[in-house]
Amino acid sequence: MNLRRWSAGLLAAALFVPGLAACKSESADSDGTAAASPTPADPKAALLASTQEISKGNFTFTMTGGPELNGGGTVHTPSKSAELKMVNSAASADDMSMTMHLVFIDTDSWVKLEIGGEMADAIPAFKAMKGKYQHIDRTKVKGVKNLEFDFADVDPAGSDALVKAVTDVKQTGEGAYAGTLDASKLTDSDMLDADDIKKLGDKAGALPFTAKLDGQGRLTEFTVQMPAVGDTKAYDMTVRYADYGTATPVQKPPAKQVVEASDQVYEMFKD
Repeated sequence: MNLRRWSAGLLAAALFVPGLAACKSESADSDGTAAASPTPADPKAALLASTQEISKGNFTFTMTGGPELNGGGTVHTPSKSAELKMVNSAASADDMSMTMHLVFIDTDSWVKLEIGGEMADAIPAFKAMKGKYQHIDRTKVKGVKNLEFDFADVDPAGSDALVKAVTDVKQTGEGAYAGTLDASKLTDSDMLDADDIKKLGDKAGALPFTAKLDGQGRLTEFTVQMPAVGDTKAYDMTVRYADYGTATPVQKPPAKQVVEASDQVYEMFKD
C-alpha cells in the first residue's frame, strides 16, 4: 500500500480522468502489556528484531516527508480493519490540494476524497464528492490494488525492508540508533520506491537514518534523511508507530455519508 505514490499521483490523475476533465472544461499482545523479548545488544540485530511486532497488525502510525507524504492511520488485524489518512497540500500549477480517508473492514472498503483549491472549485464532480464516502464495489477493484488492503502485508512504510538495507549502525543512546542504509537494495518499501531511488543516483548507496525503539524493543520511529537532488531540497522522511497491541478497531463511515463509488473514483486509483 504505497501511500506516498497515491498522494503524489492522485491530483494529477484527477485532471485526466474521463468525465472529470470534461466537467472542468464545462466550468504487542492483545492487551499490549506482555513483555517483548530482550533487545539484542548488537545494533543491527536490535533493529531487525524491532519490526517483528509490526507484522502482528495491531498499531497506529503516522508518516511525514514533505508535502507529498503527510498522514497516518490504524491497522487492526484482529477485527480485519484498517484506515489510512493522507493530506497533500503541495502547491501545483492547478492550485489543488487533497485529503483522503480510506477505510477497510473485512471485505468492505470506502474512500473519501476532499479536493480543494481554486481549480477544484471549478469542477462539479469534485464538489459532488465533498463530505461523502464512496463505497467500493469489490467486483470492480480487480487491477485497482490501491483500493484494497492486504492484511498479510500490513506495514504502511515497509520498515522491515528499510532495516534490512542498513549497512552501518551504532547505538547512540537508550533505544536510539543511527547509521546509513543502501536504498539501492530496497525492493519492498513504500517510503522509498524505485522512482525515488533512481532520482537519488549515487547518493542512494548511503542515506543517513535514525531509529528509536521503545522499552520492549519495538520500533517507534524511523527517519531517513533525504539529500537535496536537483530542485528538491533536503528533507526528512519519517514513520512513527504507536499503540502496539492496543489499537482500536476501525468503524464504518456513517450511513448517511455513504454513496456508491463512481466510475471516476476507480479510474483515479488505478496505477
